[in-house]
This record gives sequence, structure tokens and C-alpha cells, in this order.
Amino acid sequence: MTDKLIQAISEHSMPLDNASLNKIVEAVGNAKIVMIGEASHGTSEFYTVRAELSKKLIEQKGFQLIAVEGDWPSAQAVNRYVKGYSTENGTAKEVLMKAFHRWPTWMWANEEVAEFTEWLKEINTHREHKVGFYGIDMYSLFESIDEVLKFLSNNPQHQVDLEHAKKAFSCFEPYNRSHEHYAISAVQFSDACIHEVTGLLSSLRNHQDHFSSLQESDLNVVMNALVAKNAESYYREMMSDEKSWNTRDYHMVEAIHELHKYHGEETKIIVWEHNTHIGDASETSMKDEQLINVGQVIREQYGKENTYAIGFGTYEGTVIAADRWGDPFEIITVPPASLNKWEGQLHAASPDDKVLLFTNENRQLFNEWMGHRAIGVVYDPAYEAYGNYVPSRVGSRYDAFIYIDQTTALRPL
Repeated sequence: MTDKLIQAISEHSMPLDNASLNKIVEAVGNAKIVMIGEASHGTSEFYTVRAELSKKLIEQKGFQLIAVEGDWPSAQAVNRYVKGYSTENGTAKEVLMKAFHRWPTWMWANEEVAEFTEWLKEINTHREHKVGFYGIDMYSLFESIDEVLKFLSNNPQHQVDLEHAKKAFSCFEPYNRSHEHYAISAVQFSDACIHEVTGLLSSLRNHQDHFSSLQESDLNVVMNALVAKNAESYYREMMSDEKSWNTRDYHMVEAIHELHKYHGEETKIIVWEHNTHIGDASETSMKDEQLINVGQVIREQYGKENTYAIGFGTYEGTVIAADRWGDPFEIITVPPASLNKWEGQLHAASPDDKVLLFTNENRQLFNEWMGHRAIGVVYDPAYEAYGNYVPSRVGSRYDAFIYIDQTTALRPL
């Protein structure tokens, strides 16, 4: 790679500290949606710095809710805790351990998120408009079905929707609450289940004004029905040639829209997701495979002036991940990034933690196509060069970038 890029990094970067985080907040301007990424789901510093930045956005810019790459029912337990809706006594750690029980539990049931959750609960005690915490992912098909049926069963005045829900969800009964069994069998299905679940969501939306808004129960039932509808499509597509990735990211965008609609169009939202979801896919090799992501669609729908995307990266360290999907987690060593990768260039400029702000004046300096590290919940460093770098034009993929040279593994509860 070129000395020119290393020089640009040296000239335009700032030390990662309180002052540079304030610079990011200032650069956010009047954006309504700030998307904060992570280069892995298992790195402590990504979580802690993201939390500190979110605190500043809440306190200085009036952001009112956090939307995370987590399941709606699980995150609702956190939302109830921080808003004081829950009647159960306990700590944030206890809430997280109980709520996030599906693998990979460490993504949200960890010390770093627990500390931020306690902070949210504390500041909400002094606020009229409390800051919320919501899950916008879609893996909770069966849990969301349970939540819809529970709500409607406990509110017999909504008998029409209850009967509709029972009929819609009977499609899923033969699969023993197994996403895998449903995905395999769904390939042979007619479109009956799709129509039933889609019809239920439409009915619930039409009747939402009649649902109680106490502790956001009206929002909860509609969001769980949305998950059921979109998860059905997602698991069906997993077994075919269709792009389930796009279905998942479109769902997360739709969930953000629902939160905006419920809380008001002027509501400011912070999104916490992996870089691969919040960094504009049209500025990566993903576009060659006709893949979109949340960052791209949100930019297109809300306009670049109303959105702000912040990426993360590291040179080397340790991370929590697993060898295979569903296996127990391990602390895995992340090898040094090679010089011809984005993280290698950042390290070559200086082995210091740093912040880059990308503006219309300097973006092109950072738009050379280059591999940008991405570590998921499954990770094998031996194959990193073949599967853990996404060719990107980083200066246009994000609006700011936070680089932490040496990182450490997340601390699961």
C-alpha cells in the first residue's frame, strides 16, 4: 500500500480520548440516527468506547433510545429494567443473564453492557422522557410468537386478533420450536404461512390504537409480530438461493422505522451493530454480490445529512468467539493485521489509539480499496486472510473511525 495513505492517517487522526469523542459528537450535527459499529462481537474496548460515546450523545445531543443487534424479547427485559417498568428486584447483570440465553449469550450478557445498563437506569430516574433499549434483530421467531399470544390471551377484548394469531402460528407447531427444522421444511411449503403471518401483522397494526400503551405493550405486540413475519421469510430463504442477509438487514431497518413511528419522527436513535451492518455496503465488495445493509439503506432513506456512521478497528489482541456455531466460547488471539490491510496501515502510521473524522474535504484520501477486518461470533485466525477482511472504501463507508491498536476480550457474565 502507499505511503500516501499512511501520511494522510498521520495528518488527519486525533488521539482517542475524551476530547476526540467530543469532536465526533460535534460532527454528528443534527443527525437523527447515529450508527456505531464494532469490528467483532467479542472485544471489550469496542463496547466500552461505544458506551461512552452513546452517553455523550444522550446527554449532549438528546438521543432517546438505543437499538441493538439483539432479539426484541430479550432486549425488552433490559428496556423494562432501565425504564423502571419491571416489578422484579435485581441487578443489570441478573437481568442480562436471564434475558440473553440464546447462543451467543456473550454478545449482550457481559460486564461491559451491564455497566452501561446500570448507567441508563440511573439517568432515567431523573428524566421525564426515559432512554429506551430495544432489540432490532430477528432470530426470536418462537419467543416472539409466544409474546404475541401471551399479550392477546391476557387481553380478551382483542378476540379477533387472538383467533387470527392462533391460526397464523399453527403453521409453526410441527417444528418443535426448532428454527433449523422449520427452515428445512419451509422450502416445501405453500405460501399459506406467509399470508397468515403477514395478515396478522397488518391486523395488529390496524388495531394498535386500541391496545394499551401502558409500559409500551402496544409497541411490544406489534414488534413481536413483525419479527415473526420477517423471521419466517429469513429461515425460508436460508435453505434456498435467496439472499437471507438482505431480509435480515431490511428487517432491522423496518424495526428502526417502527421505533421512529412509535416515539415520534423527531426521535434520535443510536444503533449498535457490527461494522458489516452499519458501514455502508455500497462502499464495499458486498455490492458485487447484491448485498445491502442497514447503514446503506438508512443513508438512502434518511439522507446522509441525517445519519452518521462510526466504524471500529483493531490491529491485534484477544477476542471472545467460538470455533463453530453453537460451540462454547473461547478467548482467541487476534493476529497482527498485515500492512496491506486498513488496520495495518493505521498501525504503520503509529501504534496509538486514534480517531479519524471523514469529511467532504478529506474522504477521498481514505477511499483506496483495501481489506477491512471483520470478526464474527465464529472465528478461526488461521483462515483470517481468506474470510475476515471486507474490501472497502473506508472514507466513504463511514463518517468517523475509531482505531484501538491493542484490544482485549469481552468479559462474559
